[in-house]
Amino acid sequence: MSMNLEREKTVLPGAYSVETKKSNLAYLLFGGTVISMLVNIYFIFIYAAEEKTMGAAQKIFYFHVSSAWLAFMAFFVTFVFSILFLIKRKRIFDTYAYVSAEIGIVFTIIVLTTGPIWAKSSWNTWWVWEPRLITTLILFFIYIAYIMIRQMDGVWDKKARLAAVFGIIGFADVPIVFFAIRWWQTKFHPIVFGSGPSQQGGGIEGTMLTALFVSLAAFTILYTYLLHKGVNFENMKIKVERYKEKLRADMEK
Repeated sequence: MSMNLEREKTVLPGAYSVETKKSNLAYLLFGGTVISMLVNIYFIFIYAAEEKTMGAAQKIFYFHVSSAWLAFMAFFVTFVFSILFLIKRKRIFDTYAYVSAEIGIVFTIIVLTTGPIWAKSSWNTWWVWEPRLITTLILFFIYIAYIMIRQMDGVWDKKARLAAVFGIIGFADVPIVFFAIRWWQTKFHPIVFGSGPSQQGGGIEGTMLTALFVSLAAFTILYTYLLHKGVNFENMKIKVERYKEKLRADMEK
């Protein structure tokens, strides 16, 4: 009895300290997300100039581009942690890769949703089979397949290794999506940034550029919050599964 009490005294304070730090970080990230999003809305709808041709419909540009940035960043994190998992074989790396891929898929859906809405106002059509749209759709299906691998029956480490390989290979489509309009030079997607014969773009007005950078920063903070909460949730699921396995083993004795 006394040994158990002594063990609790030595373990629990540290455990509580770790949990408190996680909780404080979650509150900090949540607060930062709310504040940055409110600031983002102000810069988009009040501060940024209105585009002369498209009018207010152009405002979707900030959400569309920021969602694409967040998706690319999420898939890059999946790529990095997949490599780390294959090298170190630590489950926490696999968890980060998996959660980041889920976030990336959600924001790829937002990209594929806001894109046609913007296209209808800009091109007078919902969808055009042009390189950037096609490669983005392929990227979406690649990471849907990644999630499907994770949902298969079997031992988690085997699924994690297969998913990690898939996450590494699948990331190759991200730079293809980004450079698609430069490599194939379609008439639909304009090149806003860049110079040289194949990278001439229309540029972007000063207040619009500022609003875009604010939006990118706000979405980055949002990604950090979602990743933190997602990893904590996955860790709790892993703990529950371990307790269930231990309980099952004890009952079979």
